[in-house]
Order: sequence, then C-alpha cells, then structure tokens
Amino acid sequence: MKRVAAVDCGTNSIRLLVADVDPATGELKELDRRMQIVRLGQDVDRTGRLAPEALERTFAACREYAAVIKGLGAERVRFAATSASRDAENRADFVRGVVDILGVEPEVITGDQEAEFSFNGATKELTGRPDLARPFLVVDIGGGSTEFVLGNDSVRAARSVDVGCVRMTERHLVHNGEISDPPSAAQIAAMKADIAKALDHAEEAVPLAEAATLVGLAGSVTTVAAIALGLTHYDSEAIHHSRIPLAKVREITDRLLTATHAERAAIPVMHPGRVDVIGAGALVLLAIMERTGAEEVVVSEHDILDGIAYKVAEDMDEKKDRD
Repeated sequence: MKRVAAVDCGTNSIRLLVADVDPATGELKELDRRMQIVRLGQDVDRTGRLAPEALERTFAACREYAAVIKGLGAERVRFAATSASRDAENRADFVRGVVDILGVEPEVITGDQEAEFSFNGATKELTGRPDLARPFLVVDIGGGSTEFVLGNDSVRAARSVDVGCVRMTERHLVHNGEISDPPSAAQIAAMKADIAKALDHAEEAVPLAEAATLVGLAGSVTTVAAIALGLTHYDSEAIHHSRIPLAKVREITDRLLTATHAERAAIPVMHPGRVDVIGAGALVLLAIMERTGAEEVVVSEHDILDGIAYKVAEDMDEKKDRD
C-alpha cells in the first residue's frame, strides 16, 4: 500500500484525499477526505483573471491541507488544477502560492486528463456489478466545466465542455451585480440553450446515446441526490452509489430554480457555498439525463480525487520498477 495525497482544485471547491492505495488490486483505504468552497473561479469568466480574494481563500485551504498531509505522512502529493486556473491570465500567482505552501507545483491538467481521472475514480468499484450495464458514461459537473467520458474498463471517448454551475450562474443569472432570486423564465431559457449547445459539442466526440449506465460526480450531483433521498444531514455513505430517477431530478431542479436564496439555504443538506449555484448545477444534470435518455443517475462520491490517488500510486510503482 502506498500512502498518497491528492488535491483537486476546481472552479468552486478545493478537495483533499489522503489514502493508502494498492495500485495492483485497486484497493483504496481512505484516511482523510475533505472539501472547502473557495470559489477560485469567481468572476474569471468575465475578467479572465483570478481575483485576489479568491486566491487568498484557496491558499488558506492549502495551508490547512498541508498540515493534514504532513500529519498523516503521505509519501507523495499530486495537485490537479482544473478549469478556472486553465483560463486565468494570472495563473502564475496561483502556481507560486501553491508551491510555497504545499511544496508541489499544481498540474493544470487538460480536460481529457480530468475526464480520465474522473472515470477511473468513479468506475473501479462498479466494474464487477452485474446490475449495471456497460458502457458507463461518467459526467463530472464542476464549477467551470463538465467532463464527459464513455468507456467500459477504460476510456473510449472523452470531452470537456465549458459548462458548470458557477460559470452558468455568473453568465446567465447575475443582473446588475446581483444573483436573480429566483431566476426569471428568460434567464432559465438562456441557460438551457447554452447547456444544449455544450452538449452538442460534447456529442461531437462522445456518443452520449450509447451510454448504458450514467454515473454522476461532484457537488451538484451529490447535493441533488441528498435532497432526493430526503437526508436531514449530508451522509456520504447513503449518497454513494444511490440511484436517482429522472423524474426526481426534474422535480428537484424545478424546485431549486423557483426557490429563493433563503429557501435553498434552508434545505438541510445544502452547503452554504452551493446555495447560489445549485440551481444551475441541477439544470446541467437534468439536461444530460434528457439528452442521453437515462432513466436514472448512479451517484458516486468517488471521483477525480480517487483517480488521481490511483495514478500517484501507479506512478510510484513504475518508478520503483525502473530504479
């Protein structure tokens, strides 16, 4: 077993996994998994730059994670940075800050790499399930982008598109500096059109209709699942591998898009950092299910973090073999 740490820094959140991993068997024993909403992608779609306050929120989380990694004695750390830092003009400031705190350079991974990590993290536990048909279509709905990856045991086709809960909210639901509460019918229609265009782009590379099982990842999906399950508090074990029907996703999406900020915030499982962006995230999920014809989504709590951890352990084994 290799003790490794994986950090996934996205547009909306930054997450840490420290785990013991056996790359030969795929066994992964979780030691610590945590998440903070830092909104690194705040206004990046509009300005093209990472905001100073967003960088500081992210660095504060990195300092906390550095202490956890040191305390648990991880042998190797890999830091994957996704959509927001790919797009930003001042990403050198971000890279320098992460190196100073964690001692590793953030790897600004491509959309295809992101999709591969998500696929491996999400499906390793599902491959032996006789009740789940293949191929799997894994969709990772992030803050700034959504990854689509189709495959059986490995990736067959993948594409990343610039549609996510933060990007859609900032692009369509902000008026005069304020988030619409709730959004208008015209705003929702514009968001649906934007998502549909992105799905057309995804379909150019990934045959979405061939998916036999839809696997959904990340905070928008897990929050919708928690609401669908009627949880009074966020329960990762209950959410992991839950199966949420299309009709339930449609019902929850309609509820979120017609609710006020206060009504969304009052939902027991709602993370404060998701209150303003969950409606857009749920709409992305619903649009994907309708486009693919999926009658349900299988929800996974294991995602890009687990895929990164597997890859770190595999690389350590390969290096040992070369040495």
